[in-house]
Amino acid sequence: MEKAVTTTIDEALCNGCGLCMTVCPSDTITMEGKKAVVTGTESLNCGHCMAVCPTGAIQVTSLNPALSTFETFEADPTWLPHGDGNIRDLVNLMQSRRSCRNYQAKAVPKDILEDLVKIGISAPSGTNSQQWTFTLLPDRLAVLQLAQWVAGFFRKMNRTAENAFLRKGLALLGKSELEHYFQNHYESIRDGLDLWEKEGKDLLFHGAAAAIVVGSKKEASCPAEDALLATQNILLSAHVLGLGTCLIGFAVEAMKRDRRILRWMGIPGDENTYAVIALGYPNEKYQRVTGRKRALVRYFSQDLKCSV
Repeated sequence: MEKAVTTTIDEALCNGCGLCMTVCPSDTITMEGKKAVVTGTESLNCGHCMAVCPTGAIQVTSLNPALSTFETFEADPTWLPHGDGNIRDLVNLMQSRRSCRNYQAKAVPKDILEDLVKIGISAPSGTNSQQWTFTLLPDRLAVLQLAQWVAGFFRKMNRTAENAFLRKGLALLGKSELEHYFQNHYESIRDGLDLWEKEGKDLLFHGAAAAIVVGSKKEASCPAEDALLATQNILLSAHVLGLGTCLIGFAVEAMKRDRRILRWMGIPGDENTYAVIALGYPNEKYQRVTGRKRALVRYFSQDLKCSV
């Protein structure tokens, strides 16, 4: 990961408060006398020092301020303190976002797709590597092309799964994935492919007008986590911007197992895909939130006795 130091400090503006040194996770900054000085040889380039400086004396030149400005709305550049904000509205947004499977035949503007990416990359990233990648499918034709490639993969999977001798033989060797696929997915995928081919019914992307493929460079310290955190940002912000979304897990699976799809899309071999987001203007409206299934929650404490 690139850790070159791009931090600069204007000595004339520095008031010697030392806050930048306190928040720096890489010991890039130290205090010399009554001034902050860049002395470290590595930096996460996270911008903590820049954000905390009360006089604006610090710049991190590797950070692009254009990625904090948006075309479809005006963002607030001030920092929201801990404990501020409206938790009621935040939770209502999270509970109101639902997977959309009915879309209007209306294009999604390019500006909105690009703003969604900018919002996505405000997510946390392991060691601040920010090695996520975003491939935009800006129109229905692009979505349909990806759908065709995914459908081709699953046609092949179904033909393979039809071989009972192969399924049972692999299961005896402890490789039960194909048998599990046959028992749980074969029939529904067969029926979905039939509807796609005979009636043009899109049960994969549900008629979505656009899509975003979220991936990460393999060299990232937490590639899957980074990509999925960015994905959640996109899902929530898309709802506020008037869009419906749906995660297309079958597309992710096809792209993982048949890497030719990545090549056909222009995605290089040093990336993996972790989410495919269908996007469009929803043709559905709900009346209330409904809650979730009960989660498994446990506590761990040193007060609890356990045996090994």
